[in-house]
Amino acid sequence: MRATIDQEKQQVRERVWDLLDASSAVLDTTAHGRIPNFKGSETAAERLAALKPWHNARVIKAVPDKAQLPVRALALAEGKTVFMAVPKLADSRPFYLLDPAVLSVPPQEAASSKIAATVAPRVDVADLQPVDMVVVGSVAVNRAGVRIGKGAGYSDLEFAFLMEAGLISDRTVVVSTVHSLQVLDEDLPATDHDFGVDLIVTPDEVIFCPSPHRPAGLVWEHLDAQKIASIPVLAARASAKRR
Repeated sequence: MRATIDQEKQQVRERVWDLLDASSAVLDTTAHGRIPNFKGSETAAERLAALKPWHNARVIKAVPDKAQLPVRALALAEGKTVFMAVPKLADSRPFYLLDPAVLSVPPQEAASSKIAATVAPRVDVADLQPVDMVVVGSVAVNRAGVRIGKGAGYSDLEFAFLMEAGLISDRTVVVSTVHSLQVLDEDLPATDHDFGVDLIVTPDEVIFCPSPHRPAGLVWEHLDAQKIASIPVLAARASAKRR
């Protein structure tokens, strides 16, 4: 069953990547194989920053993708604390703590994943604060809040870590900024470990999504040995489970 869903997801990804490339809608040479670095990401970030949930948010958990860099930069410029995932969660302390009160570089620079790696401390899940807003990238979303990422599963794992730690509540708003071509008017395949989004923000519109799915935490049966071994936090938890 999961194999079929994974195949269906990949078909959607390929279709959206092809559409973005054909429309010259990304800033990179191709949209394929990644969270699309879509044209208009700054406009989408500004549209998000005009919303009440944004004004209410003091702590934001964000992905390190290029398309969400404008959101991270705006958050830091407005004095919000940003926790950004270490790429591929490849550290036992898998988040960068970007505290605008102590940053040694301007917000636009600190928001870059490469520069954050040199100026921001790495912290464990236990060091995070309760999260008011989660900002993610997507390859595709629909108006019900179902999202499809690039297929690596890192955003789902980050979300699960925060859920298990009690850092995401019913009041936490989950947002994805995307190009309008990434918003599909169709049902999208999803599994139990996939989280949905409350808000979709494009350069052109804001979409409020009703009751998106939120997993309670990690779904271990969906994780293979290679994935667990490649992510220190998962490997440590798997070892603890075996004791």
